[in-house]
Amino acid sequence: MLPPLLLIIAVLGSIIMGVASPTESASVGAVGAMVLAALRRQLSLTVLVEVMRATMKITSLVFVILLGASVFSLVFRGLGGERIVADVLTHMPGGEGAAVFVVMLVMFLLGFFLDTFEIIFIVVPITAPILLGFKDVDPVWLGVMFGVNLQTSFLTPPFGFSLFYLRGVAPASVTTGAIYRGVVPFVCLQLIGLWLVWEMPSLATWLPQVVYAEAPAPEGKGDLVPPGEDDLIPNDENGTGSLLNVPGPDDQTPPSAGESSGNSGTSSDVIPPAEQ
Repeated sequence: MLPPLLLIIAVLGSIIMGVASPTESASVGAVGAMVLAALRRQLSLTVLVEVMRATMKITSLVFVILLGASVFSLVFRGLGGERIVADVLTHMPGGEGAAVFVVMLVMFLLGFFLDTFEIIFIVVPITAPILLGFKDVDPVWLGVMFGVNLQTSFLTPPFGFSLFYLRGVAPASVTTGAIYRGVVPFVCLQLIGLWLVWEMPSLATWLPQVVYAEAPAPEGKGDLVPPGEDDLIPNDENGTGSLLNVPGPDDQTPPSAGESSGNSGTSSDVIPPAEQ
């Protein structure tokens, strides 16, 4: 029990402490799993090759889904579907709450027939920018709502991956129908968790605010703040900063006729007349 717990702490700790991004934390988990296998004397070249082959298959599967989802999104946006979705969600009766509810309902229903990655690559790029455009929709809260909702796609028949895993390890006496009926309470638990996050957004936003909160500046350290560009401009005696306001050719206004005739002895009299 302790080795898997240490692996989880290493992966999540690298993200929270800022050592690795969520994508890079996967490599932390892979290295940690190799270390644990080596400590148990279960790491061999055969096992390593088999793990690499399985990783390549899963990665190829994800990229194929990403390619298909990108093509779908491109065609959908080219035909104006994104504008239609934006109009429907922004003008929906009930405001932003109804818009978020409809998106969550659509994602839940798609979980019966699509994989989690397909829903992420197809639905999220279209709906997330629209929902984040609302005033009171927090991006962290919305992301957690998406994540909790997508967890149900692993359990909902007929294409829930967890059901396939359970079918593979369950004895022949356990029917597929019994497995489908058995996941109903767990799907209800997921929906209850989704409702709790909806009613109490602090469940999703409190911990990130505590972990990533910016520390207040210490008192008396204001002199350490580097000056801005406006602080480097010298001021004239009136404090207007006009010492650097040198007029250009376009800024010089020609004197009027009265001024040029009345001002004798100025620089205009110094200019010699042209030779005839």
